[in-house]
Amino acid sequence: MAKTLNLDIQESAEELKALLKQQTNAQRKERVHALYLLKSNQVTTLEELSKLLVRDTSTIYRWFQKYKQEGLDGLLKLYEPAGRPITIPQEALDKLRLKLQEPEAFKNYGEIQIWLKEECGVEVDYHVVYRAVRYKFKAKLKSSKSSRKKK
Repeated sequence: MAKTLNLDIQESAEELKALLKQQTNAQRKERVHALYLLKSNQVTTLEELSKLLVRDTSTIYRWFQKYKQEGLDGLLKLYEPAGRPITIPQEALDKLRLKLQEPEAFKNYGEIQIWLKEECGVEVDYHVVYRAVRYKFKAKLKSSKSSRKKK
């Protein structure tokens, strides 16, 4: 028979339910959901919770250990890998952000690459420019497509 979980959850079930609705990140939502299910007595054992959330018991146990040590803020803090820093200086990125807001400022990423070299003195690869524009600024270059003339 499985042992019941003895976790002292400071927040009320209503607070956890409201927090659950606020979460936009799936990982955070899942962790708050685990606390909510336990606090509202919908589950009592780690195995039940594991089956319900389709997570290994060791993962859920690790979440609860983090909650015991650091509280709710610690539980909701996710690991973010450092990654490689962007090679375009912040000043150049600020100028580029403003330039991208102009309608039809650039037709392609090669033009941005040339503009960065001429205006900001920054020489970067095409893929660095592409990633900055697409993923950092979440922008798309809008170019007019040539249409064929009907014969």
